[in-house]
Amino acid sequence: PIMADEIKSPEPLSPRSTVAIAADPQSDRILLAVPKKGRLYERVLSLLSGAGLNFTRMHRLDIAPCVRMPVTIVFLPAADIASYVGDGNVDMGITGQDIVAESEYETHVDTLMPLRMGKCRLSLQVPKGSVTTPEQLAGKRIVTSFPNLARRFFDPLDAKLGVKTTIRFVSGSVEAACNLGLADGIIDLVETGTTMEAAGLQAIADVMVSQTVLIANPRRMQSGPHKRLVDVIHQRIEGYLLAQQKCMVTYNISRALLKQAAIITPGHDSPTITPLEDPNSVAVSALVNKADVGDIMDRLRALGATSILQIDISNCRF
Repeated sequence: PIMADEIKSPEPLSPRSTVAIAADPQSDRILLAVPKKGRLYERVLSLLSGAGLNFTRMHRLDIAPCVRMPVTIVFLPAADIASYVGDGNVDMGITGQDIVAESEYETHVDTLMPLRMGKCRLSLQVPKGSVTTPEQLAGKRIVTSFPNLARRFFDPLDAKLGVKTTIRFVSGSVEAACNLGLADGIIDLVETGTTMEAAGLQAIADVMVSQTVLIANPRRMQSGPHKRLVDVIHQRIEGYLLAQQKCMVTYNISRALLKQAAIITPGHDSPTITPLEDPNSVAVSALVNKADVGDIMDRLRALGATSILQIDISNCRF
């Protein structure tokens, strides 16, 4: 008999092996690639759950079939997702605009929608008090994790000034390069700027502004079954994101004040009006922006509305 402690866990699969197992050209399933770790991982999982793309991920396995849809989630390094989608290894992906641009796959994927998360700037940073313009860095040393975007940024300046900027790739801790004497400037992602400030750096230009996006392989968008499923996934994610910005407000109001109340809560198409037992009053339900709900409830109360409630929504379609 084999004892339990003699059973070894399987070695983790490489990304290409993972996709090879999941992919089947004859299958109607959609392969959706998401980051397998990093700053966006938990937020992407929440997004998928909110959109109804529910799955169970087995330990040490980077593929997970959804339970009620013909969709398989494939967990990949974020930096590889754009190329996998562009090459047709997977059908859809969630990754950063900066990753799509750096991989030079902008023309090989369709960007379906921004996901309003992971907003950041790819910024040119220099030691404080050194230089103030990108032109002053042309011909010098730049360290970055985005060599293609860095080259694209400096090539026009090099051509204009007749110099050649040295672009050096590093995979991490880019902000330390200047203090270590490896670079005259860096290009790196900045969210709050706290890390760069602590490293004694300041921004002198933005290479690009980035956020997380939903992308798809254009060829998959052309075929019937796959296109319909891509559209459904797109709509689900869009509905979930919109629902995070909206909520329902319900209240009772006299018929005499209904027109004024409807100005405060016009709803998406129009407010829903429901008669009450009291013939002089109605119940009103309306979709409002969540950011404005406090002010809206105050105005309704001042107008004379009663039983004012805020009701959160988890998803929607319009």
